[in-house]
Amino acid sequence: MPCCFQSFCCCRFSRAYKYLSICAVLETSCSQVCSQCCACSARPRRTGMPAVAGSLYMASQKKGVPLLPRPPVRPLPVINLSRLTMDSASRALAVQDIVSACRQRGCFQVSAAYLSPCIILCLSSNTCQFASTPHLHVVSHGISKSCMKGALEAASEFFQLSTEHKEEFASDDIRQPIRYDTSSRDGISMSRSFLKHYANPLDDWIKFWPTQPPTYREKMGKYAVETQRVSMQLMEAILQGLGLGPLYLQEKLEGGVQFMALNNYPQSASKTTDEIGLAPHSDYGFLTILLQSSPGLEVMHHDDDAWTPVPAIPGALHVHVGDHLEVLSNGQLKSLVHRAVLNLIESRISIASIHGLSMDEEVHCAEELVDEHHPKMYRGSSFQDFLNFLPANMNKYKRFVESLRIDKP
Repeated sequence: MPCCFQSFCCCRFSRAYKYLSICAVLETSCSQVCSQCCACSARPRRTGMPAVAGSLYMASQKKGVPLLPRPPVRPLPVINLSRLTMDSASRALAVQDIVSACRQRGCFQVSAAYLSPCIILCLSSNTCQFASTPHLHVVSHGISKSCMKGALEAASEFFQLSTEHKEEFASDDIRQPIRYDTSSRDGISMSRSFLKHYANPLDDWIKFWPTQPPTYREKMGKYAVETQRVSMQLMEAILQGLGLGPLYLQEKLEGGVQFMALNNYPQSASKTTDEIGLAPHSDYGFLTILLQSSPGLEVMHHDDDAWTPVPAIPGALHVHVGDHLEVLSNGQLKSLVHRAVLNLIESRISIASIHGLSMDEEVHCAEELVDEHHPKMYRGSSFQDFLNFLPANMNKYKRFVESLRIDKP
């Protein structure tokens, strides 16, 4: 019987320092997880050392790239979304896991249902707990492999168009319904080109999208609809876990903003040091759902400000908390500071889908979460406020939410 890890192991993820093995993700050796994977068993774990020994990531030896010192790998939460539609006890546990991940880490990952049950079991087992970050991975998110592949292909094909085609969408005005740029006018870009546009409701916005490549609207539209669905599932769970109820803000969320940022990062020109593609920042909105073609995302931990690389688990989506969820929760959940570093081996595509309330709708601390022991921590704000804030303040604040604190000096 073939090993289910053979397409998901060291041999696949050792092409560059960012290509983490499943061993590193699980903080165990592959021989412990699956003895039949000879490719991974050939890389035994050193006694008393983590899977990525000495806090080094494996660089591509074929390319002649040496081992480089990197931040230590820390496990990230993986959430199985299918439990939200099971019996009440299973849903309650899933809600608890999601809110715990958001509270402790600010992020998690959701993976696809087509991942091997063995992989999902290992990812969710007690022997490889993914604890303590505001982001997470999600399993069984219900978005097909072909849909995600199509979105990445559409993004890649757009960035391969001639400059003339792409410049059709170039603008200095960050309020445009669609905008392409290669500069640092947003205040956070270091080395990337990007296309940004709105997506919800799709019928209102798709007319602004590119007609080239020919399949862009079809492929990106399908993915946008699916990520909006996943965001609603996650928000219902988070709001339930906060004690606000799953239907809290439901209508406003269904008609709210979905802002898609397609990023194209070049291959790193340096073989010895990290090159930053996107400076540290947090995202506006409630949740960001990220799809990436290869590793490059790094997240900052709440407890010690250390950076951790996010592995690109095949079929997984990365989810992290935005500024407005921190406001709504009155500080119970913290938005995630993250950055992008350039890949040593190849260029990288990422698609960030940011979800929030409509443009002029203000988000305030939920009254149910404010009392004499938990005073109101933030002023209300809208997406328009964020756009007004962005041009002049990104060098002053890593997080928009810092400017909203009532106790801010």
